[in-house]
Amino acid sequence: MFPFLLKSWPWYVTGPLVGLVAIGLLVVGNKPFGISANLRHMCAASFPGRVAFFQYDWRRAGLWNLVFIAGVVAGGFVGGVLLRSPDPVAITPQALAALGIRDFSGLVPRELFNWRALLSVRGVVMMAGGGFLVGFGTSWAGGCTSGHGISGLADLQPASLIAVISFFAAGAAASFFLLPLLVPR
Repeated sequence: MFPFLLKSWPWYVTGPLVGLVAIGLLVVGNKPFGISANLRHMCAASFPGRVAFFQYDWRRAGLWNLVFIAGVVAGGFVGGVLLRSPDPVAITPQALAALGIRDFSGLVPRELFNWRALLSVRGVVMMAGGGFLVGFGTSWAGGCTSGHGISGLADLQPASLIAVISFFAAGAAASFFLLPLLVPR
């Protein structure tokens, strides 16, 4: 029906579109583009408990965020299922082959993403530790990678520039030091 939708769009089309969405959110209602606030609102709506961080009027503060995250999930379904590209994912197998990863038949390497690896002691520690570090880092940085990298930089916030540089540096360090720990040998 629309064959251009089944191919990856070039960066010079998608980049400006994402930028226009971020700027549009800032112009229309001073709403930042990000995901971490949505997680906080979902927790406050579902499990407010006695944690002071989650005790606020989430309906007033974050209802638009919950609609936004529903749109992200719906868009992910449309893009990942309905408009899925039949072409394989472009990945450099030589770099990962050095770590023993050889099965590239799916979206992600099966040696890393399977139940046996996840339910091992190493997998549970990495998932729990990684989840804690991501949650702590997002709270400490005042936002997530998408919020700082898209909205914060579009709004010319110096703190977002520092956060984005830190995210990239931490990602590079994790690929050198943590990825070898994740790969079962």
